[in-house]
Amino acid sequence: MTAFGTAVEELATDVLLPEGDGPFPAVLVRTPYDRTRHRAEARGWARRGFAAVVQDVRGRFASPGEWHPYANEAADGAAAVRWIRRQSWSDGRLVAAGASYGAHCALALALDVPEDARPDAVLAAVPALGPAETAREASGVERLLSRAGWWAAHGDRPDSDEGALDEALAADPGLLAHLPLTGLPERLGRGLPSWAGLWRHHDRGHLIARAAHAAVPLLVVGGHHDHFTEDTVALWDAWGGPSARMLLGPWGHGLGSAPGPDAGPAHRMHLGELYVRWARRALAGELAPGHYGAQGLGGADLWLTAGTEGEPRTRRPRLLHGAAFTADPGRPVRSDDLSVPTDGPPDRCLLVTPPLPRPLDVVGPMSVQLRATAHTPSADWAARLVALTPQGAAERLAVGIVRRDERAGRETAFTVDLGRIALRLPAGTRLRLEIAGHHFPAHARNPHTGEDPVTADRLHISRRAIDPDSVVLTLPVLPSRPTPVDPAKEILR
Repeated sequence: MTAFGTAVEELATDVLLPEGDGPFPAVLVRTPYDRTRHRAEARGWARRGFAAVVQDVRGRFASPGEWHPYANEAADGAAAVRWIRRQSWSDGRLVAAGASYGAHCALALALDVPEDARPDAVLAAVPALGPAETAREASGVERLLSRAGWWAAHGDRPDSDEGALDEALAADPGLLAHLPLTGLPERLGRGLPSWAGLWRHHDRGHLIARAAHAAVPLLVVGGHHDHFTEDTVALWDAWGGPSARMLLGPWGHGLGSAPGPDAGPAHRMHLGELYVRWARRALAGELAPGHYGAQGLGGADLWLTAGTEGEPRTRRPRLLHGAAFTADPGRPVRSDDLSVPTDGPPDRCLLVTPPLPRPLDVVGPMSVQLRATAHTPSADWAARLVALTPQGAAERLAVGIVRRDERAGRETAFTVDLGRIALRLPAGTRLRLEIAGHHFPAHARNPHTGEDPVTADRLHISRRAIDPDSVVLTLPVLPSRPTPVDPAKEILR
């Protein structure tokens, strides 16, 4: 293998070539997380016959310029593709690959550049599709903790400090509770001019809308415990290219290196080897047309066909307490604590189902329907579903949150989407449903006045009431034991 550094349109770029005479197909990885951290990945591609090209995006690490997340990736990536195709070692074929923000870089090349600069295939893992998709839930509610952590680590700086937010929280545990949230940079002790502007993005769905016009094969990889599960599935479902493949495991944002508690031995996969095999088939035009893939069934140690979903089954949980409760932003329900206080006035509505009489395979999107009242003009409604295992443990299954702005004191019916699940629940499991006014610090606290939660400097208490007889939990239940599939065969068919 031959390695050398160069500059593509002045951006720092490393190229690692396979042994032997070229030309070779290429893999392009563009990253804001330091190209030198991808050396093992680049060696893996090169050992398997691909020219590996890894580039620091504009303004990050060794690349000059100013770092503006999501602003320059289509133009800079197009320049890199054109440069690669002019090299004597390139056979002209190219796969754009990346994870998280790097997946956005790869997708922008497939969807937002002229035809001569597009890759021949795109591999997108745990895709962070854009600023609005990463900063907000589909309902518009702000994802505070994850964005504060990312901006503290990577925002408005050429390098990264992965532990910046953790260190700041250790020094000031109430850091994210200070108001207004736009003042976070001062409390972190460094300039973050792009922080306030992040929250002005509401335009979700640009790349998903463009995906219908895609013209190249896609492999998208994600996890059921990742922030971006819904975006991963939506991208695969919308993709209009000649083939679309999806692998969705019981993993977090780190995929196989971050397995969930429900992952089993069958869910430990050599993803790098699978990526190479898919890339070879994609570049050779050997993939069958259409949408295929696999999703892991947590708690069951097997894989199902991608797109498998259960039949909607409703359950009416029994009220334990809190039909009337107070959403106090000074004492918000914590996203990082599954315990339920037993003293003081209720801070949430708490409901529970009877124990499951048999194991239940739940695969697909979940939701909660209810009728409720807020005595403030604006209110967030956070629904958290927790499994109470026969062994006495509490395990978080899903969270959904919506924002409702309407006349104070008016009862209204609405639905809270809980996201997607693929899990076998053992017999004896009870489902605990919590409905609260906050889910902090994962999400910003609503000031309850109609003001923007990011700029508000005062928070008000909100009295809530729920009709417990109206609460309906909808679960997608497989009617029979599923037929397992081989995920590699589904990806490579």
